[in-house]
Amino acid sequence: MKTLWDTVWSLTLAPQGPSVKNDSYPIMRDDAIISRTYKDAGVDIDAGSRLVDALKPLARATRRPGADSDLGGFGAVFDLKPLGYRDPLLVAGTDGVGTKLRIAIEAGRLETVGIDLVAMCVNDLVVQGAEPLFFLDYYATGALSVADATRVIGGIAEGCRTAGAALIGGETAEMPGMYAGADFDLAGFALGIVERERLLTGAAARPGDVVLGLGASGPHSNGYSLIRKIVSESGLGYDAPAPFATDDELDTPSLGEALLVPTRIYVRPCLEALSAGGVHALAHITGGGLVENIPRVLPGEVTAVIDAGRWPLPPVFRWLMETGKVVPREMARTFNCGIGMVVAVAPDRAGTLRDIFETHGLSVHEIGRLEPREAAAIRFENLDAWQRD
Repeated sequence: MKTLWDTVWSLTLAPQGPSVKNDSYPIMRDDAIISRTYKDAGVDIDAGSRLVDALKPLARATRRPGADSDLGGFGAVFDLKPLGYRDPLLVAGTDGVGTKLRIAIEAGRLETVGIDLVAMCVNDLVVQGAEPLFFLDYYATGALSVADATRVIGGIAEGCRTAGAALIGGETAEMPGMYAGADFDLAGFALGIVERERLLTGAAARPGDVVLGLGASGPHSNGYSLIRKIVSESGLGYDAPAPFATDDELDTPSLGEALLVPTRIYVRPCLEALSAGGVHALAHITGGGLVENIPRVLPGEVTAVIDAGRWPLPPVFRWLMETGKVVPREMARTFNCGIGMVVAVAPDRAGTLRDIFETHGLSVHEIGRLEPREAAAIRFENLDAWQRD
């Protein structure tokens, strides 16, 4: 006599009749009629598999000594032995792109946010003297588009090549109900290495040091919640011509294009400068702007005196300041204001180090000095110069 369980099993589990073609697993014809699939819930396993295949050549192009495995394993493997370090320390960092992604999605321009993702992580490693070794990404979306994900992760691979890091793995998560439609979010994870004796802590910074500012490519990946609010209140669309475009630009970029210029990656010039000697501290200007990030790398006995009149405020920041009615102090606490990396250097090495940075195509400004500590870790001079220019 058949029980109810026998009947259910025979209808849903037992092999019956010819199979229905499926790229990843054979489903029996009767199963296809009755059984629900993961795809019914909005998760396309086959699309995920196609994405992994599409990404393998991108990851392969970022290989470096120590990284020889292909994507697809449960864990990513990196071999430290070929690097030849004697007494190494590992330095890890993680970050995201933030609401800059919202502009990329709305403007339909996805190729560069992956560079932002890598830059935000590896720039945090090099300020401690670490050479980036490898990178992993996390891409979460409501509905996986293989084409869109490939554009995003192609940017990640480009960022890894610029930084000299291997893209050795990652995770793609399709989560309908968590994200609306094709909306997505990104997170990145980087690991670097430095000899113990060369770990940069900022402890060597002292009064008399020269403070150099390395030019930024734009707002990088910070302050975009305020940027989006200012754009919204301006009434401009992201397809409108950028109102701050300069006359020397051959083609006026759209506002979306101008705001999506990727974060500059400072790894190679900073590593070369560190090898040359004379660098006492490095500060990556991220969330919190100049005000919050410079003091993070300075010892308690010094004050950074920053002269805002020593470099031109780029047009994008002037437009944000004037259109959004943002006072200069708040600009310096929210944005990089044109300075993406700050370097405290020995006075007698300033010229040599400046030459190194400029050889890498960076604009370099002497933006201040270190003095004996007063009441605060940082003091600004001539902030009103941004309003006078």
